[in-house]
Amino acid sequence: MEDCLFCKIIAGEISSNKIYEDEQCYAFYDIDPQAPAHFLVVPKAHIGSADELTEENAGVVAHIFLVIRKLAKDLGLENGYRIVNNCGKDGGQTVGHLHFHVLGKRCLAWPPG
Repeated sequence: MEDCLFCKIIAGEISSNKIYEDEQCYAFYDIDPQAPAHFLVVPKAHIGSADELTEENAGVVAHIFLVIRKLAKDLGLENGYRIVNNCGKDGGQTVGHLHFHVLGKRCLAWPPG
């Protein structure tokens, strides 16, 4: 998608503080962190939201969760972390590209606030 912020980050058109990349996904630190550790993991293929997952592209989500597990271990999130996916306007999604926020290194209350 030519006007997608995350597609531009993946393509290197917009800079990011990358922490991981492979053939299926890209991970980078959030520019407005809500916890001492806050990064995003996005599929390289443009998928607008969880509502656009299909039998053909859903495998990337399992791969992303394995990458999150690896990064959490590498970053010392041994006390736990939160994975957040916002879907659609009412769900708080502000970038139209499937992505997962990972937050850690502080006690996270529920509901968030």
